[in-house]
Amino acid sequence: MLDTIKQLMAFAAALLFSCHAGAATHVDSARIWPAEDYTRLTLESKKPLQQKLLFIENPDRLVLDLEGAELDGELSQLPSKVGKDDPYIKAIRIGRFKPGVIRIVLDLKAKVSPQIFSLAPIADYGNRLVLDIYPSQDALMGLLSKPEKDAPKLQEKSRPITIAVDAGHGGEDPGAHGRNGTFEKNVTLAIARKLKNLIDDEPNMHAILTRDGDYFIPLHGRVVKARKAKADLFVSIHADASPSLDARGSSVFALSERGATSVAARWLAKRENESDLIGGVDLAVKDPYLAKTLLDLSQTASISDSLRLGKDILHELGAFSPLHSSAVEQAGFAVLKAPDIPSILVETAFISNPIEEKNLDDDAYREKVAGAIFDGIKHYFSQNPALARPNLVINQ
Repeated sequence: MLDTIKQLMAFAAALLFSCHAGAATHVDSARIWPAEDYTRLTLESKKPLQQKLLFIENPDRLVLDLEGAELDGELSQLPSKVGKDDPYIKAIRIGRFKPGVIRIVLDLKAKVSPQIFSLAPIADYGNRLVLDIYPSQDALMGLLSKPEKDAPKLQEKSRPITIAVDAGHGGEDPGAHGRNGTFEKNVTLAIARKLKNLIDDEPNMHAILTRDGDYFIPLHGRVVKARKAKADLFVSIHADASPSLDARGSSVFALSERGATSVAARWLAKRENESDLIGGVDLAVKDPYLAKTLLDLSQTASISDSLRLGKDILHELGAFSPLHSSAVEQAGFAVLKAPDIPSILVETAFISNPIEEKNLDDDAYREKVAGAIFDGIKHYFSQNPALARPNLVINQ
């Protein structure tokens, strides 16, 4: 009888343990995206992670407690993913703090302003817990309040023409991808860097990159960076995708205030505008820039200039590549909504087309694309000399 009771107790204990273990949340992926502007830590799981974040001083560190999470696999490997060149995280320690709670300690290199939020499943991602580590200032706009490291240092009178070159997507947001594994975010950054080099080599011209690495920048953040640099033009570089493998060719888009010029343009704008959802933006935080600036409809002159610039670039691209659309199309692209900067979005080719994916993965072809965009910019300025930019003040 005693043996039977012991067996029942052992069975009950085992059952209780298995139920507890079954309720634990497994972290499927743990990623760290370091950048000069900020570092992002992302934990992905099938069920939402419950968390509590603390900041502790002397020494400075962040403490992230995860309730009901399993300490195995990807999560246990998190400390090894911290790079020596990470500007904010010195090291990560992880362990079981108490029953049912995993504690992650981030040793910091400087004081920071963290922002933590959860993202619901979207695209290929499950539930994500996102911790953004900004410099010690406003967490939402931390990456925007630093001076541009490569902004022109000359006085306003002799300031060169400044071009903001925007490499689409990045970090958590890979963009489209081809069948052979080429990611849009890598293609756009490679072309953006080449375009910047061409612009910087031209007398009286200068380029700034909205991102210069594999990390995510919100769409409005790209616009703000361009305005901070007092850019004369904004050029966003992308690589298109289509369900049809036969779709091919380059396209150029400008902003529309009245709706899209085609069904395809409307669909593309919707897809590109979802970058914030895929890359991860805390939508509960109000964006003062969008609230106070993008409602301003005084963009008619900028849109007109954007169409002229787009036409010049489309002409240069068509010299060596098929065009998907022979005219500059328009739609409500969020990344083109700077009210005082002519802005265009260039879809360089279809990454979903096997032939064009191969081209986009070729360094020489990327050089051609960058050269065509550059020649289009030069032709635009030859017909439309750069004037002093209006000093549109935005209260943030």
